[in-house]
Amino acid sequence: MSRIPSEAAGSFLISSFSSANVAEAMRHGIISCHPDTSLTTVARMMATNHVHSIVVAAQPGADDGQSWGIVSDVDLMGAGPDAENLTAADVCSSDVVTVGRDETVAHAAELMAEHRTSHLVVVDSQGRPIGVISTLDLAGIIAWGRG
Repeated sequence: MSRIPSEAAGSFLISSFSSANVAEAMRHGIISCHPDTSLTTVARMMATNHVHSIVVAAQPGADDGQSWGIVSDVDLMGAGPDAENLTAADVCSSDVVTVGRDETVAHAAELMAEHRTSHLVVVDSQGRPIGVISTLDLAGIIAWGRG
């Protein structure tokens, strides 16, 4: 038998899906690794921090705001038995989908659907990563958001 949590389990302070912005729903700050980090270490980072993605830091000397990537739990599982011999750079997606912190969660959901991804990197006005928003974060807004 599953237990359905009471309303107290959610937040009475979060806006509804139709009015919330990304900053309200995102996980602030990023958990990142270097491109040469082993996938075993990336897996440990995910498990320790209870997250489903790790941002791969820009290569030293990179001059653009999007010279970084992201390793998701799906990327990690796709590596299969080779994971012990691979690095974050070997499996990360460099085609990272980003969203601004002031965008609506509805827009974030549209981007996720359009790009078939479960994580967006939230960027500041200079294009630097400042957090991550996931489908689980959006589910929380749907479940607990208030008008």
